[in-house]
Amino acid sequence: MTDAVIDIRDLRKSFDGVPALDGLTLSVPKGSIYALLGPNGAGKTTAIKILFGLVRATGGTARVFDWPVDDPASSVQIRRRAALVSEEKDLVDSMTVDEIMRFTARAVTGWRDDLARRYCTLFDLHPRREVRALSRGARTKLALLLALCRRCDLLVLDEPTAGLDPAASEQVLQAIVRHVAEDGVTVCFSTHQLAEVEQIADHIAILNRGRTALAGPLDDLRSGWRRLQLVFDGEPPPLTFRSTGVTHVRRDGRVLAAFVRAGIEQAIDEARSWNPAAVEVTPVTLKEIFLETINTEH
Repeated sequence: MTDAVIDIRDLRKSFDGVPALDGLTLSVPKGSIYALLGPNGAGKTTAIKILFGLVRATGGTARVFDWPVDDPASSVQIRRRAALVSEEKDLVDSMTVDEIMRFTARAVTGWRDDLARRYCTLFDLHPRREVRALSRGARTKLALLLALCRRCDLLVLDEPTAGLDPAASEQVLQAIVRHVAEDGVTVCFSTHQLAEVEQIADHIAILNRGRTALAGPLDDLRSGWRRLQLVFDGEPPPLTFRSTGVTHVRRDGRVLAAFVRAGIEQAIDEARSWNPAAVEVTPVTLKEIFLETINTEH
């Protein structure tokens, strides 16, 4: 077995001839908190459903715990060791919170009553309340509780804080981090919330048009990107960077600003050859990295 809990290679899926995944490739390291970022339609949910056998890929390969997801016997093994909280938060509306917890406890191995009690209190879930009466945020917290309280090696979350207010979102994020610290599980989650990614993730993949536009350890990506700003005495000349790491250039009055993905020293040397009045290098935010990646990836 490799160190990757999830390994996806050239994964493809089309719906009615429209590609949802178009060669997706990524690897989720064991023990990581891995965030999938991307605009609507980037393929995040489709990829997650393929991992759990809910959708069958058109091409490529996907393996979880080194088992192929398209093999029925392997898929059963994957679901025994992995827990999924889907975007739909599928729950039985006719049950109470207590009934659905007891039902899940009988259906899975390693259920932990101590965690169930902890999260019921933390998430303010009343055992006798029917699921149909729960708010969207409470349903999200109940679905997460059911996943956290079973012994699993991989926790996959599709928009885990959808419908939650900021205080509840913080509770959920801290619960995930604590669970990883205590049990050593691997977490893979999709989200639109960049602040959540910066708070808990250590690896990210930015998906766009069904492909991986950018992936790697979050700290490495942030340290690798820079904004290179040049100030000229007059209008910036119509120059073009030859440095391959430059992804985008903007001109505003006397200022020329370039986003540099790699090779910042080469870009600086090239910029200085144009004799600007000033050269400044500054870090960029995850939001800027995300927007530049989405806007420049084809």
